[in-house]
Amino acid sequence: MKVSDLDRASLLRRLRADGLRLDILPFVACVRSGLPAVADAVALLYADFPLAPQDGFVDYHLEIRASRFGLPGRRRARFVFDGLPAFVSLPANQAPTMLEWGLNWCVAAHAHQFLVCHAAVLERDGRALVLPAPPGSGKSTLTAVLAHRGWRLLSDELALLDPATGLVHGMARAVNLKNASIGLVAGFVPEAVISPPVPDTLKGTIALMRPPAQAVSRRAEPARPAWVVLPRWQAGARAAFERIDRAEAALLLAEQSFNYHVLGLQGFDALTTMVGHTACLRFSYGALDELAPAFDALAAGDLP
Repeated sequence: MKVSDLDRASLLRRLRADGLRLDILPFVACVRSGLPAVADAVALLYADFPLAPQDGFVDYHLEIRASRFGLPGRRRARFVFDGLPAFVSLPANQAPTMLEWGLNWCVAAHAHQFLVCHAAVLERDGRALVLPAPPGSGKSTLTAVLAHRGWRLLSDELALLDPATGLVHGMARAVNLKNASIGLVAGFVPEAVISPPVPDTLKGTIALMRPPAQAVSRRAEPARPAWVVLPRWQAGARAAFERIDRAEAALLLAEQSFNYHVLGLQGFDALTTMVGHTACLRFSYGALDELAPAFDALAAGDLP
């Protein structure tokens, strides 16, 4: 059974009772909330995800609950992990984004069987494109477009590198769009399903793009890294790749890793092995219509 098989009343009942168990391979998350906005977000963003067995193992128990504290008339919500509040409360209208941020935190803080990097991952022909980048680089905009133009989405936020196999995994969850990129992606990719924008967050206005159904159905399939590309949005720039030193790519990946310091030598070996077997590039762009042709050429072997 998928989330989309539940009517709204059934979805609300599960969220308010024992929780909705989402199969977000390689993990299972049990989500609880009495907030209708969270139910609406789950119905929209996780429509194609299967439900995990009610009696099965759960990796992360999380809840978005209404906060008891705050000024009258200004409702707030709080993220709760394993029964304990994990963050400060936020305005209640940010509850849908809090679910995504909180689940990212659960994985980044606890999934030490992987080297967890802040990077997008897409796949074509079994080869993974890894896009590590700091905020403001245009990573998510690039990811949203490619996910609808011949590349399979593995992740927008978290690249899960398995030190034992060298393969990268992803949960195929929503793509985070911010500010001007929301309208750009909605206009350029009309088939994309995007949540209502949430204004005035710490990152500005946020909207979430539902992952393509095909990406969700293949979320159990890892891929072998073939390219590490550092994207950079630059107004007016033509789409162009340039080679970078592998040491620079490794340094950025280490900086963007959540648990590199936890894994120690194992993390170092996993990261340097990956970088040593990939083409390391910087990619500048300023127009969405140039993205698919540029990365199609990259996949075909056209390297700078």
